[in-house]
Amino acid sequence: MTAQPLQIDFTMYPYARSADQDAAQPVHHPVIVVGAGPVGLAMALDLGRRGVPVLVLDDNEGIGEGSRAICFAKRTLEICDRLGAAGPMMAKGVVWNVGKVFHDDRLLYEFDLLPEDGHAFPAFINLQQPYFEKYLFDAIRAEQARGAPIEVRGRNRVTAVDPDGDGVTLTIDTPDGPYALRTDWLIACDGARSPLRGMLGLGFDGRVFEDNFLIADVRMQADFPTERWFWFEPHFKSGDSALLHKQPDGVWRIDFQLGWNIDRKAELDPARVRARVDAMLGPDVPYDLVWTSIYTFQCRRMEKFRHGRVIFAGDAAHQVSPFGARGANSGIQDIDNLGWKLAAVMAGLAPERLLDTYEAERVHGADDNILNSTRATDFITPRTPVSRLFRNAVLGLAETLPFARAMVNSGRLSVPCTYDGSVLNGPDDAAMPARSRPGSPCPDAPIPQGWLLQQLDGFTLLTIDAAAPESHAAHWLTVPRLALAANDALRARYLGTAPGAVYLIRPDQHVAARWQTYDAAAVSAALARCLCKD
Repeated sequence: MTAQPLQIDFTMYPYARSADQDAAQPVHHPVIVVGAGPVGLAMALDLGRRGVPVLVLDDNEGIGEGSRAICFAKRTLEICDRLGAAGPMMAKGVVWNVGKVFHDDRLLYEFDLLPEDGHAFPAFINLQQPYFEKYLFDAIRAEQARGAPIEVRGRNRVTAVDPDGDGVTLTIDTPDGPYALRTDWLIACDGARSPLRGMLGLGFDGRVFEDNFLIADVRMQADFPTERWFWFEPHFKSGDSALLHKQPDGVWRIDFQLGWNIDRKAELDPARVRARVDAMLGPDVPYDLVWTSIYTFQCRRMEKFRHGRVIFAGDAAHQVSPFGARGANSGIQDIDNLGWKLAAVMAGLAPERLLDTYEAERVHGADDNILNSTRATDFITPRTPVSRLFRNAVLGLAETLPFARAMVNSGRLSVPCTYDGSVLNGPDDAAMPARSRPGSPCPDAPIPQGWLLQQLDGFTLLTIDAAAPESHAAHWLTVPRLALAANDALRARYLGTAPGAVYLIRPDQHVAARWQTYDAAAVSAALARCLCKD
């Protein structure tokens, strides 16, 4: 239910008849993305900025109402910065790094998700998903004005897909009737219920947890700090657990754990919702209900993310519980991984098998997210008296003993995935820090030009106190060099005990390989490996 709407125009891409609908034969588009949620919009923005023509089809005319996702992680903000969308997100979002964990009415401990300085972005911002989508779409409009080949069509609902060895034929329903399109590559970003997945008869295996959670977004003036507060067995008795987050526009996100056998309609009655919120906030705190919903935990993924010329990303490929903020953040990492690989294949710079590494690396990421999400859910919702006894014993120890806090799981919060074991990873050097090993996302650092990650666009040869030519040419690519002198942050994050370092950085800002000195043959071999040409 929506009582106080967000300050936003939800209609972004109203239906307009396309010339494609009057064509005698299906018109060809190199890439079609289905779904204009956060993942689909980011996918289109990434490809369009690389010069890849992309068409987005969505069955609505704009962004959906309600807060839905609200926690966007540092790595997501870094990716959105590369896409030109992070500025307004930071300006609107509520920045937070600190969380607190309570049991009953006792504060057990607090934690800081970004304990070191020297990063352009915070650990998290809270921002309602409609704003996040709006800023991505605004960035698309800006890129369109600069000539990027991106098109978004609203009220274009895909009703059938017919893949073959060379591409996919789609049937699309519109207010003016059906028409057909042809594409070389179809990217399914159509959400957890994914109609495309159903049309292809593909499975979505996993686990549904027997519990329900009520979301209540409320608008109020409150003096709570800008932190993540989580209660186990809260003293206000509004649920078996509770979560409180601040959002923009004076809105606060509250989650209540309800249990399994509930009457959903009754629980969504405003009077019952208000009774729970009143018990938490106190009877004298005025507020307005903005949005309410009930959800059930699910941890699932497809067995394979790539099916020939059809590629799945975001919730269409994998789904996790909301605790830990791993859903939308993981989906943005999907497109960050896929965009440069698909562009390289389409440009003839890499064989098609490079796209198989999207599946391998992002299945690895999905499995890590599902593991952490499942563990969090099992801890938050113990299924047996024995498991509850264990959980509460851990909570009791965590109040005074730091070692026990590592066992408390109120939702391990989203962190970027390191692709350990990826076939794209090249040579490593043990003298350098583990955090920047091959497969890892580059940690940011302050440099004379501003911030390190803002200088990494496309393949880059990063040198720190090491000699190398100004560029490296191999495999039809010219890789520019970014030459830096070591500072404290670079030394801690990239050098370790090595006197100098040469890093080959992938277009998604993950480390491909690293050495202490430049060797042209070694760099060429690592670049070939990163393009699946070795």
